[in-house]
Amino acid sequence: MDIIAGLLQTSILAGGVLALAALGEVLSERVGVVNLGVEGLMALGAITAIAIVTATPSPVLGLIGALGVGFGVGMIFASATVVLRANQVLCGLALTLMGTGLAATIGKAYSGMPARATFAPVAIPYLSDIPLLGRAVFTQNILVYLIYLVLPVTLHFIMFRTRHGLNLRAVGENPAAADAAGIAVQKFRFWYVAAGSSLASGAGAYLTLAFVPSWSEGVVAGRGWIAVALVIFAGYRPINAVLAALLFGAITSLGFVGQARNWPIAAPILSMLPYLGTIALIIVPVLAWHRVRRLMAAPAALGMPYYRDIR
Repeated sequence: MDIIAGLLQTSILAGGVLALAALGEVLSERVGVVNLGVEGLMALGAITAIAIVTATPSPVLGLIGALGVGFGVGMIFASATVVLRANQVLCGLALTLMGTGLAATIGKAYSGMPARATFAPVAIPYLSDIPLLGRAVFTQNILVYLIYLVLPVTLHFIMFRTRHGLNLRAVGENPAAADAAGIAVQKFRFWYVAAGSSLASGAGAYLTLAFVPSWSEGVVAGRGWIAVALVIFAGYRPINAVLAALLFGAITSLGFVGQARNWPIAAPILSMLPYLGTIALIIVPVLAWHRVRRLMAAPAALGMPYYRDIR
């Protein structure tokens, strides 16, 4: 029972990193912009958070700083892809290379140092006393509750239950028609790309302030790319993205448990599980069930720059 509770607790904690990054990517891709710079944004957020808590031992300030850095870098990315209409894939790859390289350079002074302040677990009265589930689910840090409950429900409501959300989705599906209806396509794209980048950077802060409370080069370890794949698997829907992230958190924690208990499986194979799972969960459902292709369909204008004078 303790093994199951520990596995579930680690799954939720590990999945939170992917969930927050995936929610940011959902915002960006729903308005038609592919952001492949998630890995770099997470690295920048991770080192920003560590640097701030080292100077001022406040995890809240560390998170806010990381969100602010992500928003600023996201505005630069949006300026290139939305305003200047540069190639989105190339800009995203450049952002990943720049972000990881800059974070590694800044992080040399903080390498191996534990975070001076982290987000401590918060036990919910009564619920935390539930056998098995109580300790695993209801003794997490405050960010976990925000990522798994508040953010996905709020974003789902905005996207699918409000007129603003209808406009948002129209921008990603048919920007010309949205423009003709009076929707400011460029503004929607610009600000939602910046907001999505902010959440991706916040995922990096979560990584170093709640999951792995220290900085080391390569700490993001490909999670940004997994988050991009999760968005595709989740059909570009916030709640589905969080559930998919939880599944990948379980796969990750399974590798941890296997190494801790000396399972007769090579450690590199256990470390590969999240990446093998990424490939499997993208390919297998589409091959097994034809209808999944429609459920996983991307916004029609995803990756396409919008020229108002060509409609």
